[in-house]
Amino acid sequence: MKTFMEEFKKFVARGNVMDMAVGIIIGGAFTAIVTSLVDDILMPFLSLLVGGFDFSALCIVLGEGENAATLNYGAFIAAIINFLLIALVIFMLIKAINKISGKKEEEPAPAATKECPFCKEQIAAEAVRCPHCTSELKKI
Repeated sequence: MKTFMEEFKKFVARGNVMDMAVGIIIGGAFTAIVTSLVDDILMPFLSLLVGGFDFSALCIVLGEGENAATLNYGAFIAAIINFLLIALVIFMLIKAINKISGKKEEEPAPAATKECPFCKEQIAAEAVRCPHCTSELKKI
């Protein structure tokens, strides 16, 4: 049991576990902000664009009477719209943060190998002669 506790303590104290915990906590707080932005600011504008239509009210009544079961497909449509708007807002925020912080999208590293045009074997990108067929290669 002592070994288990020591391993667990070592695991929890690792940096990436702490980073993940902080990320989850901040993510939870950030979710509240983005949800409020979508529900309180963007959804009313979307409602105006579609003529004041409220998707969440759409349903199919599955029975008769006052307490009949309903299939609330409108709430599902509203949840999908909410998800798409949240994803759009997060995408725009991350792009803005990356622009402010000066982060640029990483360019792919140049290939370390190339194909010999004569024997079609993979060779080093800087090679001037193929080690397989000994053909002289033109520098590109």
